[in-house]
Amino acid sequence: MIRLIYAFVLTLFLILIPLFGVGILGLTRFFSIVIPYSAFLIFLAGSILRVLSWVSSPQPFKIPLTAGQQRSLQWIKSSYIESPYNKIGIFMRMLLEILFFRSLLKNEKTNPHVSKWLLFTSNKRFWLMSILFHYSLLIIVFRHLKLFFEPIPSIVNLLSRIDALFEISIPTILLTEIIVLVCIAYLLLRRIVVSQVRYISLTSDYFVLFLLLSVVLTGILLRHLFRVDIMDVKRFALGLFLFNPYIPHFVGSCFYVHLFLVSFLFAYFPFSKLVHAGGVFLSPTRNLENNSRTIRYLNPWNYPVKTRTYDEWEDEFREMMKEANIPVEKEDRKI
Repeated sequence: MIRLIYAFVLTLFLILIPLFGVGILGLTRFFSIVIPYSAFLIFLAGSILRVLSWVSSPQPFKIPLTAGQQRSLQWIKSSYIESPYNKIGIFMRMLLEILFFRSLLKNEKTNPHVSKWLLFTSNKRFWLMSILFHYSLLIIVFRHLKLFFEPIPSIVNLLSRIDALFEISIPTILLTEIIVLVCIAYLLLRRIVVSQVRYISLTSDYFVLFLLLSVVLTGILLRHLFRVDIMDVKRFALGLFLFNPYIPHFVGSCFYVHLFLVSFLFAYFPFSKLVHAGGVFLSPTRNLENNSRTIRYLNPWNYPVKTRTYDEWEDEFREMMKEANIPVEKEDRKI
């Protein structure tokens, strides 16, 4: 539990930074211009360095993860998606993985009490919460694009109308607000309650969830409690996007807390486990064909090594082998 406390205290410290900086020191220009631009540059540079490190990592063996029969003899049925042997199968597996998180449906939990066998089964609740969480965040990000574009893209307006489908209260309570809060609460409780998950959880795992929760809560507070001038916020966002910075005047401290937490999330993204969002595309366990029985894989990092045949080796050590009564092949051939 000490890791959970560390993560919670660190999140509170991040919340206090803009409250102190803007509310007491009056550093509105620093928190509205310098912090967002710095966070974006760190995000961009960190992401590029992370991708370059992945691309340059040695891959001496083919290591695709498979959960099905590999292609071999014609009369043995292979698993085309679970054990793909060509680019089409890889594309289908990656598509299912990226869009539907297919791997979370496999081997998530064990059940040792069925017929005395250790069986691997799926955890559909975890899969459902994960996919709802990611898609809710995606819709929230798309919905925020209305602040950066004029006119607003039609797809953004469509998603906003779907998100506010039930029109509960004024301003409308959005579906994604409720879903993302429930999902984060579930993921956090899962790390606390499930002993196996708690054992492998690090401070950074709790911190990411608290950081996401803080971003979502401050956004909800801005929408429903601490109202801001949306046109002033849009002018500020357009100014950042067009490199013509504008300091908003009709916003409160909660806005700067939300902006600082979002900026910190961007800057922290390439150095955290959140970077799996891009890493899945470059994972050799996912994007490699399982065709080791048909095509020999050569390590591209192999360097030239001087070799010699057995005959050459025997010519060098023949006399020693005879003295030790070790058979030599060349004389055996003569006999």
